[in-house]
Amino acid sequence: MSDLICIGAVAGSFGVRGEVRLKSFCAIPEDIETYSPLQSEDGSQRYTISLTRVTNNGFVAILGGIDTKEQADAIKGLRLFAPRDALPHLPDDEYYYSDLTGLQVFDTGGTLLGQVKSVMNHGAGDLLEIQAPGLKDTVLLPFTQAAVPTVDMDQRRIIADPPDGLF
Repeated sequence: MSDLICIGAVAGSFGVRGEVRLKSFCAIPEDIETYSPLQSEDGSQRYTISLTRVTNNGFVAILGGIDTKEQADAIKGLRLFAPRDALPHLPDDEYYYSDLTGLQVFDTGGTLLGQVKSVMNHGAGDLLEIQAPGLKDTVLLPFTQAAVPTVDMDQRRIIADPPDGLF
C-alpha cells in the first residue's frame, strides 16, 4: 500500500489570475482543503490549497505557487496526494481506491478472474474495473457485498461472486 493517497485533481484553469478548477475525491469534498499542503505523485511539488468557491463538479481554488493562467493551464490533470497518516483511519469494511488497485480478483472457487485496474464511481456506486486475462476489454464489477464478499488486504486479493455471464 502506498504512503500517498490521491485526494484530488486539477481539472483546468479558471479565469486569468491563476485559479484552478479542482476535483475533490474526499467523502466530504470540501475537506480537501484541510489536508493542505498536497503534493504531486512523485513528491517533487507541494501546493497549499485555498478553496475560493464551489463550481460545477468541484471547486475553484488557489494553489500556492500558481499565479497565472498559463501556470494553471500547465498543471491541468495534476493529481494531488496527501500522506496516508494525515487521512482518517477507515473502518475494516472501507478502503481507499488506491488500496484496491492492483489486487488480484478470484471467484469463490479460486479461479483467477483478473486484476483491479481502477475503481470508478459514476454516481450509482463503486465499480471495480478488472483486466481479465485473455479479454481485450475490461470488466466492470459492482463493488457491493453481494458481488464482492471478501477483500483480503493481507493476501492482496479479492474474492468475488460476479453475476452470471459477466466474465
